[in-house]
Amino acid sequence: MHGESRRQREPDGRFVLIRREQFFGQEQTMAASLEKVREIAERVAQSSGLAVVDIELLGGGKVRMLRIFIDKPDGVTHEDCSSYSREVGTIFDVEEAVPGTSYLLEVSSPGLDRKLSKPADYQRFTGSLVKLMTRDPVNGNRHFEGRLKAFHDGRLSLELTGRKKSKKHQEVEAGTEVEIELANVEKANLVPEF
Repeated sequence: MHGESRRQREPDGRFVLIRREQFFGQEQTMAASLEKVREIAERVAQSSGLAVVDIELLGGGKVRMLRIFIDKPDGVTHEDCSSYSREVGTIFDVEEAVPGTSYLLEVSSPGLDRKLSKPADYQRFTGSLVKLMTRDPVNGNRHFEGRLKAFHDGRLSLELTGRKKSKKHQEVEAGTEVEIELANVEKANLVPEF
């Protein structure tokens, strides 16, 4: 078992610490492994005053990448990513939580255009500008951009920024409010405001 790390700054300003780990352990199913990885990642984050925003396990065979996005109320620093990477990487190796023989561990902040997935994300970012896509059309549209006005009882309320009619989209007047069920949201991200 051995590891190496390198620091990288992404074009969007996120700090990323990339750590390559190699160990030899038993093969496990991906679903069970990802659940174990999530449990360990959240346990380590909580002990450090951080929150796990998302986890991605990409690739297969010898070219696999485990991405963990962490956050805290005041934002994440490079030192947060570095410390967290060392702690969680060690535990992954000791508990042989990541299946296979090697993986690349990347720990970073979720970025300015962070993904919204949990109900707590929508509560936290009420008042922010968001862009989302629904599974099923709402008022003839599946793509929306607007200010998140409220989130309660599994429904979010958006004040739309407006859009002209196109081949793909209906016209939407600025200031129009729409309510969308969280269960109908396929993908949602914050829109950076400068």
